[in-house]
Amino acid sequence: MTTPSTPSATPPVPALVRAYAAARYYWRHDGRWHAFAVGQAVPELERCYPRSERFGAISAWNPHSVQRAEAANRAADEALQARLLGNGTPFCPSYASAGNRTWREPGWIAMDWPVAEFDALLRRFGQLAGVWWTRGALARLRVDAAPAPGLESEAWVDWLR
Repeated sequence: MTTPSTPSATPPVPALVRAYAAARYYWRHDGRWHAFAVGQAVPELERCYPRSERFGAISAWNPHSVQRAEAANRAADEALQARLLGNGTPFCPSYASAGNRTWREPGWIAMDWPVAEFDALLRRFGQLAGVWWTRGALARLRVDAAPAPGLESEAWVDWLR
């Protein structure tokens, strides 16, 4: 008798990277939500924070896009928020959403973190990727993985391994 195969709990990296790149990202300022996407500039956010030079979208929810209980996600989000507060640099609420609205994940825009520290924060909270840019540049994915087959030369991805 054969045992049916069980799908992996973690979706494959190429599929996740494509989904993250196609997602819409949102940030909140003065009670209003503003959208942006990977591969685009984010001048409105930069105008709202004129002293900030570096920006990164990060979430603590559902590491590697594996669904967790809401209580675990909220606890991780509170720990991330405490870490952001402890850093003393600006941050604001954000979320990411699939284009077809089947997925939504809360997070934060962290400002003025050196890129190496932002990458460490992604790892600390088990995230495969975050969105990062510097003032005036295009938003890019920072993926904590080796280049995925077929995506090695994507202009909008920084592979960290």
